[in-house]
Amino acid sequence: MTIVADSGSTKTTWIDVDSGNKIVTEGLNPHLTSDEQFNKVICKVVDLLGTPQKVFFYGAGCGSSIQQNRAKYLLTEGFYTDNVQVETDMLGACRAVCGDQPGLVGILGTGSNACYFDGSEIKHQAVSTGYILGDEGSANYVGRRLLQDYLTGIMPEPINTIFHEAYPFSREEFMDAVYHQPHPNRFLASLAPFALEHINEQYCSMVITISLIDWNNYQLEDLWEQTLCGDLYLVGGFASRIKRSLLDRFAKDHDLVIRKILADPIDGLREYHQNTIHYEP
Repeated sequence: MTIVADSGSTKTTWIDVDSGNKIVTEGLNPHLTSDEQFNKVICKVVDLLGTPQKVFFYGAGCGSSIQQNRAKYLLTEGFYTDNVQVETDMLGACRAVCGDQPGLVGILGTGSNACYFDGSEIKHQAVSTGYILGDEGSANYVGRRLLQDYLTGIMPEPINTIFHEAYPFSREEFMDAVYHQPHPNRFLASLAPFALEHINEQYCSMVITISLIDWNNYQLEDLWEQTLCGDLYLVGGFASRIKRSLLDRFAKDHDLVIRKILADPIDGLREYHQNTIHYEP
């Protein structure tokens, strides 16, 4: 059995390449996830899918060799197989959405990233500064802006009142969730659907538009200048939920054309590993 996993900071989707059976567990970002959490999730995968002989793990937080090696060690020990490959979620996104076609690829989920994929490998990648300093264009980034505007009184009425009704927490409770509870990036990302649900309100449309402009300024623009490639492929649940007309307007303003949007890359990754030499039945 070969299992492929696509792991973000919020959720991990696992699929058996042969049968297509899949399950969803919590996210396994090695920067944020303890050994105990890793082991707990692996036990769940074995219980529900079985014990794999081979594992391909594409994960957020696996860009550094230290965290990549840590994830590989935990997966190797947990699944009792040394046939484990750990790659970045960025490469997983490219393989899933582009296949063998070149293009600019962006992840807009809980977090964000971007790269230029030449149809075989990542040639240029934006610098990711994580959920505190970066993640422009992501659900975390939008949620952070909403909460900042709400707590500082910048959020206009009547959106302020509607936001309070949707999230009836005190300032102290919000601050505790961000600064003292685990996974603050997930908490902030959980606020972003509010902007999507009220996208016809000028303020919410503005917040999402500004987040995309910031994403371009910090991640996409340099890639475009290096490659002059205008074909943009988007991956991520947040990207798939943003109003298409808003995305197309953003793309047009930055000399880009959106070729494809994929909410979950797991089916594309299954197809990739079925159709390449990386997959051994």
